[in-house]
Amino acid sequence: MGEYLSAAADFPTMLLSAALVVVLGFWLLVLSGVAERGAFDSDVDAEALRLGGVPVAVSASFFVVIGWALSLSGSVLLHRVGLPGVAASLLSLLLLFLAPFVSWRATRCLVRRLAKFFPEEPGPSRRDFADLT
Repeated sequence: MGEYLSAAADFPTMLLSAALVVVLGFWLLVLSGVAERGAFDSDVDAEALRLGGVPVAVSASFFVVIGWALSLSGSVLLHRVGLPGVAASLLSLLLLFLAPFVSWRATRCLVRRLAKFFPEEPGPSRRDFADLT
């Protein structure tokens, strides 16, 4: 277990670990009712990244979680191989770019499959009910 915690706090996984903390914090705010699931949909053009069809928060969460898992797995494997300093650093740098790329591709596949579960028109929000009075 210590090996995974060490890898999560080590380069390059620490960058995605910070993003994972943000994603978990956002979903805790959604669960507590402070934020809405589709709160950021109008601010981001998900179609430009070819991740449209689901709320931006969902696709961003998938991207971060998959990228973090890939980076963590890659970091643990690199530590277990025990390469010398320069080779390990170069492979860590490669992992920094490879994990998000593979994560984006996997997220695109998941988003395409999940898009049928999300309607085109957004449902009513709490603000709509507050404006009725």
